[in-house]
Amino acid sequence: MRGPDYWKTRVELVEAWLDQLVRPAGAELAGGLWEAMRYSLLAPAKRVRPVLLLAVGETLDVEPERFRYAACAIECIHTYSLIHDDLPAMDNDTLRRGRPTCHVQFGEGTAILAGDGLLTLAFELLGTCPFLRAHPAIGIDVVRLLARYAGPQGMVAGQWLDMHTAAPTPSVEHVLNIHRRKTAALITAAVEIGGLMVEAPPAMIEALRVYGEAVGTAFQIVDDILDLTTPPERLGKTPGKDVQASKATYPRAVGLERAWADARAFRDRAVEAIRPWDTHGLLTSLAYLITERQA
Repeated sequence: MRGPDYWKTRVELVEAWLDQLVRPAGAELAGGLWEAMRYSLLAPAKRVRPVLLLAVGETLDVEPERFRYAACAIECIHTYSLIHDDLPAMDNDTLRRGRPTCHVQFGEGTAILAGDGLLTLAFELLGTCPFLRAHPAIGIDVVRLLARYAGPQGMVAGQWLDMHTAAPTPSVEHVLNIHRRKTAALITAAVEIGGLMVEAPPAMIEALRVYGEAVGTAFQIVDDILDLTTPPERLGKTPGKDVQASKATYPRAVGLERAWADARAFRDRAVEAIRPWDTHGLLTSLAYLITERQA
């Protein structure tokens, strides 16, 4: 099974895991906090990062169950970043994943804490993972890698650069610098963590790093394009916000036509990097789905 059918079944699996794992254990004084966390986390979403993580495992014939906790941890971190991105102090957005943003629904203070809760819960989930507890050296590497890619050397740095860039015509190099951190870093973390958890050889880990960075960059370029070309009911968020905020987007730097061409070039780079290892064609098919999506 490959392509859209694979994606659909794995999204359903990840969402079932999220519903099981991200809920209070019993009577919870901070019930409103959990409600806000689950509201954003369980909203309809593409689940790109956990699906790619599962695909790495299944490329080497490892069952998805090994990755239950790691997949959910990565999606918690991604969702926390979206909650904080949408805040009035950052992008000030009112629509995310087809519904009002967390701060619109629950208030700014609760939204901040919901993001904080998802971030810290992610590392509790990793510490609960049976495979990582049985393989502590791999567990340490997974925690270190995820913290590096999600933190001030990766995603958080990208968020800061995005917030502080409003040049009339940003350079391609500067836009790519933002995209590689804000978006591609966590996608790269997902596939590298998959590699670590299947105990892949170093050459495959390096191929996964190249694949993740290239697919992640392609994903964000397509996201920039769709922000200009897709109606809100299909996009699931407010279109045109990047233009209104003078954000450093890829189409702004090079135009729409070249942006599409460059997204596909990054996709091809990813496919070429993973070709020797992609025995089932899963990672190749997912790279194409990510690049050719319409929302």
